Amino acid sequence: MNPTMEKTVGQLVAEDYRTAQVFKNHKIDFCCKGNRTLQEVAAHKNLDFEVLLQELGEARKESQSDLPDFNTWPLDLLIDYIEKKHHRYVEERIPILKQYLNKLCQVHGSNHPELYGIFEHFTASAGELAMHMKKEELILFPHIRKMVQGQTQGEELDRPHFDTVKNPIRMMMEEHDNEGERFRKIAKLSGDYTPPDDACNTYRVTYSLLQEFEGDLHRHIHLENNILFPKAEALEKKLSQN
Repeated sequence: MNPTMEKTVGQLVAEDYRTAQVFKNHKIDFCCKGNRTLQEVAAHKNLDFEVLLQELGEARKESQSDLPDFNTWPLDLLIDYIEKKHHRYVEERIPILKQYLNKLCQVHGSNHPELYGIFEHFTASAGELAMHMKKEELILFPHIRKMVQGQTQGEELDRPHFDTVKNPIRMMMEEHDNEGERFRKIAKLSGDYTPPDDACNTYRVTYSLLQEFEGDLHRHIHLENNILFPKAEALEKKLSQN
């Protein structure tokens, strides 16, 4: 049996990020819903499984992505990257996008009422993401860093107040699902970020920034759901056995 058949979509992207483009082309969610096998997503999307395998094989032959192999990184280094690259990006982009979307609603809302829905969903996402990232930075990530330090220095760790790392991870993944769903609604309302014929430059820039924001969010969630979280659970299990 082809080993690819038994792996989840998230595992495949974690092993080789070049495969992500294949899933994007078929609108297959590899971050929030990355726990499905390739056979499951092919059946769900009514795709030819053999063709999908072939496309993945071709993607792996392309030149290596500029992105590093995050799957090999120590967990504390991966956390540093997520905070400095993705959390910082979200914090910087949110006020810009809220300002642009508010302006578009005022100027173009009467002719394009979908803008109000996009603004509403993005504003809700902005608030939830801000709280979500703080919970990671203040609760989950420090504990993972402590586990890494405990493994490196052979120290015994106190049991955290949340009992097991699986509990905050489960909460974070549920919140990831919520944000993934919000951006699917934004993408649908915006026609996959296609500005209308009468769109001004601000309109086009806003849609481009929204699409970029969604792409960054997908990479952000992928790094956590498919790499950081499974490895953190595995590390906790290993430490408990020592």
